[in-house]
Amino acid sequence: MKKVFTLLLLPLLFLSLAAPLKKRKPRTEVSIVGEMFCINGEPTFKGRIWNGYKIEGLLPNSRMVQGIFEDLNPETQPMWAYPDTGEWSAGRNTEEFLKAMPEWKRNGLLAFTINLQGGSPQGYSKAQPWHNSAFTDSGDLRKDYMRRLEKIMNRADELGMVVILGIFYFGQDERLKDETAVLHAVERTVDWLFDRNYRNVLIEISNECNINYDHPILQPDRIHELIDRVKMSNRKGWRYPVSTSYGGGTLPKPNVVRSADFLLLHGNGVEDPARISAMVEQTRRMEGYRPVPILFNEDDHFNFDKPVNNFVAATASYASWGFFDFRMQGEGFNDGFQSVPVNWGISSERKRGFFDKLREITGGIDLTR
Repeated sequence: MKKVFTLLLLPLLFLSLAAPLKKRKPRTEVSIVGEMFCINGEPTFKGRIWNGYKIEGLLPNSRMVQGIFEDLNPETQPMWAYPDTGEWSAGRNTEEFLKAMPEWKRNGLLAFTINLQGGSPQGYSKAQPWHNSAFTDSGDLRKDYMRRLEKIMNRADELGMVVILGIFYFGQDERLKDETAVLHAVERTVDWLFDRNYRNVLIEISNECNINYDHPILQPDRIHELIDRVKMSNRKGWRYPVSTSYGGGTLPKPNVVRSADFLLLHGNGVEDPARISAMVEQTRRMEGYRPVPILFNEDDHFNFDKPVNNFVAATASYASWGFFDFRMQGEGFNDGFQSVPVNWGISSERKRGFFDKLREITGGIDLTR
């Protein structure tokens, strides 16, 4: 009987090992209608007007790129130790991210950017010896990174939040050995999203494509090739909206304007809010433009207590605005959403200024509904 029982179990074991990934039923689906972002078929902040400005259809966001951060370089890993333990923990970082998400949403944050290669944990840095990449050198996905991302993606879906998923970062793209690896990384990322049936995703191919990328296909003249490649990937009629961003104050080039589903701007280095408004209007006049959303997903300017600031200027021009918060010299652990180790709470005066202004503009969001 024992042999028969074992033989009966073997086919079941093989079936289990070969079973496809269980399909999730998504709760949150992002879509684009003209210049508006919609969630589950309705414009965001439907009917909302603030100070005479239309808020309906906007996607206020924050740069939270380090949610799955890890440093694979043992020489630099001690730099990110938590002050209370003296050690770095990738698991703790992601768990604290997850705990903070409902409060972000309650204050009106509908989207955040996270990147598979992170961003500079020092805010701005010339040399980046740390090794933070969800990809192997051949473009395969690292399972530990993706397990952490899956937790964040699932929670965002539950909360009705949109994830702006960046694939490449110029401080880490050299970790991929060649263009074949870059193509493979894009394909594996999109397949990973499809396999889990996520619908709450906007894809950013690369953060600031005009800044120091090693691979030509990630640079401005060819970046549209990857945008078009993602656009050609679909399952059952669904595909992911996709774009790329440029450095602060730089307008998108015509090849990207023609291809992208939404246009990403950065406000870093833009001191005058009037220039933010001008960037939006100039983008709308670019060769190849047709009505699509314009979205800032990185701006390190604040002044939230003043009547005019970059956030207000973008909103008044009907462009979504994104908060870029990093620890400045002399500040402590409680400051900087990009600075590792991250305190993901609304823990500093600067963070409170942003979320207070965000709640004023959007009216906040009742999570009990």
